[in-house]
Amino acid sequence: MRILIVEDDDVLRDGLVAGLGLDGFEVDAVASCADARAGLDAGDHAAIVLDIGLPDGSGLDLLGEWRAQGVATPILLLTARNLISDRIDGLDGGADDYLGKPFDLSELSARLRALLRRSNGRAHSEIRLGALTIDEARRQVRLDGLEITLSRREYAILHALAAHPGHILSRAQLEDRIYGWQEEIESNAVEVHIHKLRAKLGRDWIETVRGEGYRIARL
Repeated sequence: MRILIVEDDDVLRDGLVAGLGLDGFEVDAVASCADARAGLDAGDHAAIVLDIGLPDGSGLDLLGEWRAQGVATPILLLTARNLISDRIDGLDGGADDYLGKPFDLSELSARLRALLRRSNGRAHSEIRLGALTIDEARRQVRLDGLEITLSRREYAILHALAAHPGHILSRAQLEDRIYGWQEEIESNAVEVHIHKLRAKLGRDWIETVRGEGYRIARL
């Protein structure tokens, strides 16, 4: 799950990148409204964590601008402006959630997972496809009741496919979901991860659609 962090505090921004990365998110991070606009155009982000007080403008104005443009990406406001009136302005302005500083990183992760579930039309933290179960909160995968150990990238690809059962995701779409801006991507990286997933789950779980990409085959 790839997300965009817009936060001008260097220490906090680096901490969010590291902490959310350990929690299974792929994180791109910027420090200004201008870079946030460019970042949104450059990546396929599942959610955005947005500060209000930015050096070149207000996060609330940026939020309103994006919503006026039809950007539907879930947005969580993360800010020290935490009065009830501030929260009302943020939520009425188009934010999907609001978390005041200081905050607990585990709560932020849980709120992001909840936003992503709702954006995919799901209410439960588990994805169940036949004998396959993915527990998003624990990042745990079980097949026929037995836990399957996956690498971070393997889990990210499986989750992306399972969250949209029956939909074809191209190699480029999968790369966008599991790699950040600063990471070098080998040309066959997705194919290697798919091969390892098939070895662990069984070959018939992930279907290759020639010329288009991959999809979960068992529904």
